[in-house]
Amino acid sequence: MSGPLPTAARDVQRAPAPSQVRLRGLLGDALDANRRGRLSTFVTGPDSPAIAIFDPAHRAHNDEGDWYGEHAGKWLSAAAKAAARSGDPALEAHLRAVVSYLDAVQEADGYLGTYAPHRRFMVPQPPKPESWNGEPALRTWDVWTHSYLLLGLLDVHRAFPDAGALDAAQRIGALCWRTFCVDGIDITSVGNHHGMSATVLLDPVMDLHALTGDADLLSLAHRIVEQMDANPRLALIERALDGADPSEIATGKAYQLCWNLVGLAKLARVSGDPRHRDVLDAQWRAIVDHHLSLGGGPFGGIGHRSREVFNPAFVFDPQAYVETCSILAWLQLNRELLAITGDARYADEIERTAYNDLLGAQAPNGEDWCYYSYANGQRIHTNYWRCCKSSGAMAIEELQGVAYAERDDGPVVNLLGPGEATFDRIDAGRVRVVQDTRYPFDGAVRFALDVERAADFVLHIRIPAWAQDATLSINGAPSDAALVAGDYASLARTWRNGDVVTLDLQMPPRVHRRSYRNVQISRAPDGSPVRQQVLHYAWIAFGRGPLAYATGLIDGYKTSEIVRLPDDDAQIRLEALAPQGDDPVVGLRLHLDDRAPIDFAPYYGLGARADRIWRLTWLGLAPTGDGADSGDCGAL
Repeated sequence: MSGPLPTAARDVQRAPAPSQVRLRGLLGDALDANRRGRLSTFVTGPDSPAIAIFDPAHRAHNDEGDWYGEHAGKWLSAAAKAAARSGDPALEAHLRAVVSYLDAVQEADGYLGTYAPHRRFMVPQPPKPESWNGEPALRTWDVWTHSYLLLGLLDVHRAFPDAGALDAAQRIGALCWRTFCVDGIDITSVGNHHGMSATVLLDPVMDLHALTGDADLLSLAHRIVEQMDANPRLALIERALDGADPSEIATGKAYQLCWNLVGLAKLARVSGDPRHRDVLDAQWRAIVDHHLSLGGGPFGGIGHRSREVFNPAFVFDPQAYVETCSILAWLQLNRELLAITGDARYADEIERTAYNDLLGAQAPNGEDWCYYSYANGQRIHTNYWRCCKSSGAMAIEELQGVAYAERDDGPVVNLLGPGEATFDRIDAGRVRVVQDTRYPFDGAVRFALDVERAADFVLHIRIPAWAQDATLSINGAPSDAALVAGDYASLARTWRNGDVVTLDLQMPPRVHRRSYRNVQISRAPDGSPVRQQVLHYAWIAFGRGPLAYATGLIDGYKTSEIVRLPDDDAQIRLEALAPQGDDPVVGLRLHLDDRAPIDFAPYYGLGARADRIWRLTWLGLAPTGDGADSGDCGAL
């Protein structure tokens, strides 16, 4: 699907309250581990290191310019959602204590960062000597830290309105408005990556505006976009409308760019500016077509001098990686676009990323996380202060709010997997939808409805984009509803208590191919080309249902392998291995003519998600001799 984002009111999705949704299975286990692990141990009160750095005595002499202050806002956001959904009294107590402390150390002008006065975002900073667009000479994450504080404080306010978090957030918003709208400081001059690490402020500013209706905040949002576009190295709106690839905007930093797009999506809901919608659609499509791993995370780090950036659109390398922080921003972008449009393609991307790269970055203990996740490479758990540990915890908490939703005409099932959601409807009273399934390992999904009063409404169930030949029945009788892969099955009828919907999804193993051509030209001393050499690289990988698959070290020690396989995918001997005992996981076995078979398991869970294990998603393909290009974009 392409073109401007649709805005029909009937398609807008509203998330139920956290207490009305319960996830089980893989996603539920991840949420439980997140609450018991990272969220309950990283911060326990004002004396925790991530909060203690806000102490005024420390703040007064901090010239380092680092990002560590972001952890507070990320923890507030994730912990507030976890406490609201679980009713965990200890976690709620920790939240209230931290909010009270931050309120006490917030300065009279609204400042709540970790920087010394002369390094703060309200003070113009000298540019780099070689910079012609205001890039600061010293790195600064001050606006970035305040952006996360705003998000965290607002999530606490939504969960616990009496905690006083909104007042602190409003004081930050007023300070930002005075700085960038009254004092005239260019926001791109106080942020790294040609301003992108400061213009992310657009996202929480729009959230604060939505809660308060403050017109100054909407003016600030428009000022951020104006200054963003006036910076020639950033110019997000202008360059995106001209067809620039995400890797060509500013530094191409995946995390920052996606977060900027999240803010733009929130502004687009209010502005009605068709340019904003066009930018979102073009950048989203480019990311999906050229910049996602097989597991659905923003893929980069190859062909650039800096890390964590999108590769050029024409480059593929199985040793590229996904930064867990960029997974968070990508999920949030799809969350916003899904809420605005009700388009199933955004839920598809959320589910794909959740079951693969997100779960694949989290350790089962809920405490350890990977900073980078490699398609082909070693799994390595990162250290205490790294940004991705807090981003991963925040990303896991996003799943509760997108799994189910409600439209005007009825409930929506966005993510498939064990769990349930309750909706309060005027026509039917309480409606509870319960999913009973072994998805993502099995394609049989049973939906049982608990309806207080018989009523006419529509039940929307997403049919995954990979799910061809799906079938659906209601109370044992085949449904005549249209089943289109990549869209919702909309079931309109009079629903009664005890009704059962059964969805059957075919899950044959699937083959994914990628290729990359590198053209090298030798030149004579006069500069004229004398010989052209085309280097062609091709790879193959496998999936089943929503899952990407990987293997460990080949033969126990090799970090790569080249295989010879038929060009026709149907001729590849790929066998699905039956689950063993109570374990629902389905493995894959690749049979080869010239060597022993290679077994694959779901990427996310390979090696029990232990530190230092190897995951190999892509196998090299032996050259065919004709140099022919083969392969799709690698999407599941």
